[in-house]
Amino acid sequence: MISAPPLQNKHVMIPRGAKQARAFSELVERLGGIPAEIPLIAFRPVAASEELFYILKEVHKYDWIVFTSNVTVETFFSYYQNSGEPFPKIAVIGSKTREVLEEMNYQASFTPNEYVAEGFVEEFLPYVSEGMRVLIPKGNLAREYISSSLKKHGVLVDELIIYETYMPEESRSRLAQMVSEETLDILAFTSPSTIDHFMETVRDYQLEAKIEDCIVACIGPISKRKAEEYGLTVHACPKTYTVEEMMNSVVEYLKNE
Repeated sequence: MISAPPLQNKHVMIPRGAKQARAFSELVERLGGIPAEIPLIAFRPVAASEELFYILKEVHKYDWIVFTSNVTVETFFSYYQNSGEPFPKIAVIGSKTREVLEEMNYQASFTPNEYVAEGFVEEFLPYVSEGMRVLIPKGNLAREYISSSLKKHGVLVDELIIYETYMPEESRSRLAQMVSEETLDILAFTSPSTIDHFMETVRDYQLEAKIEDCIVACIGPISKRKAEEYGLTVHACPKTYTVEEMMNSVVEYLKNE
């Protein structure tokens, strides 16, 4: 007898935009689930500024550049024009970030084993020394942990905001409708920002009671902490912080439920 797929007929919230959601949705379908794509965050480049163009022109003077997500890679290289000057060594967080970088024909010199800022800093510190210059392109809501930690060790760090994060307005009404109708079975959160935007909508529409029976999955410990700050019970959180492992942790939870 063929066993049923682990997520059979369960509606899984995919909190990413169309471009980023495809692989996630296909994974859910392979597991027998029904993806519900509701982009809880979107990204737009900041307006070009003198500071931005100056740093891009001087980027060869940095020892390292740190990319914390595929969005930072894509946005940075949408601005950057190769002048023939040497490019800094590149550090990335996450396998997806590394893959997108390689698609741009650049190679990462450092990728940590742990895909969170705390793990990155611990593993990266042996590669830098006092007086080295590091550039960190980032979004407007990104944490400052990497920058502040490196500065404590004498590293000269410049942070450059290159994009801003927001919630698409059309997602609010779609999310409110699906939560109100109790359509969603599994809430999969891929960042603290997705949780903030989700809970803002739930509270605005007074739908707290409608999510009590949902399975909550978080991609990593920072997102898990954010969810718990809102009073959510997190049922699944992987040891390796990828979408694939997050869904595997959901499957394990359901097996033991």
